[in-house]
Amino acid sequence: MRLRSVCLAAALAIAAAAPAWAAPSYQKLDGEIERLRLAGKIPGVAVAVVENGKLVHVVAKGVRNAQGDPLTTDTIMYAASISKAAFAYYVLMLVDEGRIDLDTPISAYLPKPLPDYPRYADLGVDERWKTITPRRLLTHTSGLADQRFYEADNRFRFKLEPGSRYAYSNEGINLLQFVIEEGLGLKVGDEMDRRLFQPLGMTRSSMIWREDFKVNLADGQRADGQWVAHDDRSHVRAAGSLDTTIADLGKLAAALVSGWGLSAKARAELDRPAFPIVSRHQFPPFLIRDNPGNARIGLGAGIGVVVYDGPRGHAFYKGGHNDITDNQMVCVERGRRCVVVLTNSGVGQRIIPPIVKAALGDTGQPWGWEYNPILPVSP
Repeated sequence: MRLRSVCLAAALAIAAAAPAWAAPSYQKLDGEIERLRLAGKIPGVAVAVVENGKLVHVVAKGVRNAQGDPLTTDTIMYAASISKAAFAYYVLMLVDEGRIDLDTPISAYLPKPLPDYPRYADLGVDERWKTITPRRLLTHTSGLADQRFYEADNRFRFKLEPGSRYAYSNEGINLLQFVIEEGLGLKVGDEMDRRLFQPLGMTRSSMIWREDFKVNLADGQRADGQWVAHDDRSHVRAAGSLDTTIADLGKLAAALVSGWGLSAKARAELDRPAFPIVSRHQFPPFLIRDNPGNARIGLGAGIGVVVYDGPRGHAFYKGGHNDITDNQMVCVERGRRCVVVLTNSGVGQRIIPPIVKAALGDTGQPWGWEYNPILPVSP
């Protein structure tokens, strides 16, 4: 709590000294988005804006595939790791209901020891698995490998001492999905649809492939310009299987920043800096190089999101990246304001930071930590 109080006080002082910022007209914003898209050579970009906790503007520019079909606001795009924020939101609903506790070891929810399950048998030689909690999994502080297939022997293991530092772990997020499904008997994909997507009107969103997505679907483009077909994800993966549209994801951002469906206590957990982030860059996750400057903005891990304090006050965000996708969801608590940016390009980061600034003003987001390296707008 002391870390949050100190960082919040510093952020309030910065915000008080920051010049007033007026949101641009949406016509002006749309023009800037298109200018940046062309300058960055990004095939397609879609943007949603949230003000006062309400989705107020969505726009899509460019094309969705090699054939030149237009990207629209209801085109299915890959959310990538923004899936983690949606999953964390669902987990907080379970916390509210007393179905799961963030700080109770996952062993309490499983009918048998974790290493007794074939997928996690590699952990049988390391009893540190007993220290794993949902909070450690959602804040990337479990010490578990990011992806087991990155390991030379394809084995699942601890890379760091649990609870010692933030280090990104897709495996950790998927492990919590396993615990919920195996221990609580809940199908995560179905539950997220029932409890989040349908109530929020996110009718073109799913954690698993749907055949109706084919009609208006975005492929992705690599940095070298090669187009890659949008693959149909036949299994739910909490760490990154969400297919959605910019309009739908804007609704999710509005719900997150407003705390829809959560108690005040659970909502506070979402963007509380539960664990300080000291690493110089997010990736590679196990390269131990620190940046003392992170403490100045209170960079920390929330539940499924990254939090910090900047010129506009306390903020949280989640990115999503792969070779053909680059996305960001950024929310500022003051005014309950968000911008969501989805691109069908592996180098969308060329234009994401200036789009966020155009929509929200200077939030102080640590782009140097998020992206390594930071690519310029013009290649």
